[in-house]
Amino acid sequence: MTIPEPVLTELRTAAAAAVDKLATDVVGLDVGERIGITDAFLLCSAPSDRQINAIVDAIEHQLKEKHDSAPLRREGRDSGTWVLLDYGHMVIHVQHEQERVLYGLDRLYAEVDRVDLHLPQAGPAIQDD
Repeated sequence: MTIPEPVLTELRTAAAAAVDKLATDVVGLDVGERIGITDAFLLCSAPSDRQINAIVDAIEHQLKEKHDSAPLRREGRDSGTWVLLDYGHMVIHVQHEQERVLYGLDRLYAEVDRVDLHLPQAGPAIQDD
């Protein structure tokens, strides 16, 4: 794995915050060697716009509180179906379950290493039928 330890710690903090707000299919990806502009992706899903926003708020709060880290850029908050938080060293995608299947980031990055997020539980996996 090529993710630096401080980034891995933040990625795990973000993942735990997402799970606390009932995000489903929480996945960490080591994308540093593949795309070169960031070290890691965090992908997670939710069934509603309201829950997506709650997950995003929780992630931002926990990363600020525990790591004094704030996103460099935030996109999609108004649409509510796919919110992207760009922290530079990691990019967090919180997607509506249907958007996640439609855009298939899991499939696009299927060959990169998955990160052990040390989560007690993650929601059910998204099916790529």
